[in-house]
Amino acid sequence: MTNLPSQKMTDGAQAEPRSAAAAPGDTFSRGLLARVRAQPEWVCVPLTLALLLGGWEWYVTHFKVSTLILPPPSHIVSALYGGLASGLYLTALWVTLQAIVLGFLLAATVAFILGTLISQIRLFEATIYPYVIALQTLPKIAIAPLILVWVGLGIESKIIIAALVSFFPMLVNTIVGLKATAPDKLELMLALSASPAKTFFLVKLPEALPYIFAGLQIGIVLAVLGAIVGEFVGSKAGLGYLIIQMNYTMDVAGMFAVLVILGVMGVVLNASITVLRKRIIFWQRTDVSAI
Repeated sequence: MTNLPSQKMTDGAQAEPRSAAAAPGDTFSRGLLARVRAQPEWVCVPLTLALLLGGWEWYVTHFKVSTLILPPPSHIVSALYGGLASGLYLTALWVTLQAIVLGFLLAATVAFILGTLISQIRLFEATIYPYVIALQTLPKIAIAPLILVWVGLGIESKIIIAALVSFFPMLVNTIVGLKATAPDKLELMLALSASPAKTFFLVKLPEALPYIFAGLQIGIVLAVLGAIVGEFVGSKAGLGYLIIQMNYTMDVAGMFAVLVILGVMGVVLNASITVLRKRIIFWQRTDVSAI
């Protein structure tokens, strides 16, 4: 009877290491659960993709849909792997990516310069902006053949078309952003006898950066569309050229594989602009919608 308390103490001492050993696992589980609750998209996005692909595969298999109409995801993955392994898709991707990036940079540069002039000089806005609107109303698919005639089938024509398609949203967002400066800040700079250049770089430009980057996020996606349109109209290489060739040979699974590459590329390019935006506009906590 006298040994019972000591035995209980011994059992308690043995139980403490067990609970201590289980603590890291519990901490990890709780941390993972907290992260999922804070960012449920980490679970919802892959789950939605799995459900979509699974339902697609079941529908095509169950109803025996022809692969010439709608290939199952398994065929698309096989075509994607074969094209990447052979280097066919990577070569075409590099050609298209060059046109996208160069066209986007050209459009962003011109949009920023022109948007700055339009927002700061009233006469320039009244003179130039109507022509910009007229250019935007023209369907780019109708202009593309003319650009091919003037420039040729090389990458230059794809760069110009990508720039034309992505130009207008970036221009409008630049103009709106530079005109959205709070009046009290402008009055403060005026009271401090600041020059127009200092007012622009210290007040107007930082205030406009959220709008400008919102336009860049739209522009990079439209640049992808512009480059593909240019390759559809006439090209000798690129992902758009591959789609046209696969359309002639009825390689529907290959066409879907190219579309997957285009979708992933668009998401990555948009995400890169988002990362750059967070690096540059580090003081901003709320998102600004694109105009």
